Amino acid sequence: MSLDRVISISGKPGLFKLITQTRGGFVAESLIDGKRISVSVQNNVSVLSEIAIYTLTEEVPLRQVLGKIKEKENGQPTSVKPKDSKDKLEEYFFEVLPEYDEDRVYASDIKKVLQWYNLLQQHDMLNTLDEGTKSPADEEE
Repeated sequence: MSLDRVISISGKPGLFKLITQTRGGFVAESLIDGKRISVSVQNNVSVLSEIAIYTLTEEVPLRQVLGKIKEKENGQPTSVKPKDSKDKLEEYFFEVLPEYDEDRVYASDIKKVLQWYNLLQQHDMLNTLDEGTKSPADEEE
């Protein structure tokens, strides 16, 4: 499953995978507990493939940021926890994406990216990051 089918719903924890479309929205399944919910078109929904992180020069797609975390962690869960201190989160993110814009990327954003990465890693969905963006390191796996 690609990141085009994984969404974040405002006000709801974790990530969801799209199951099917309905007349007034769609049905999504939580990656946290597997429960299915009906999501209306009024809900604020973000598709992971459409999210980008601000850097000093451009916006980097979330897919690339998650790929850099995967590379740094060798496909394992993150070495820092999303609940760690703001300084620790920013230091870690600087190692992953040195040119990220500190004025526009908040600690809460970093926390969310780390939570999403860990959730995708837990569900063995990080291989979807390789779709469309193959690097030499990915081809060696």
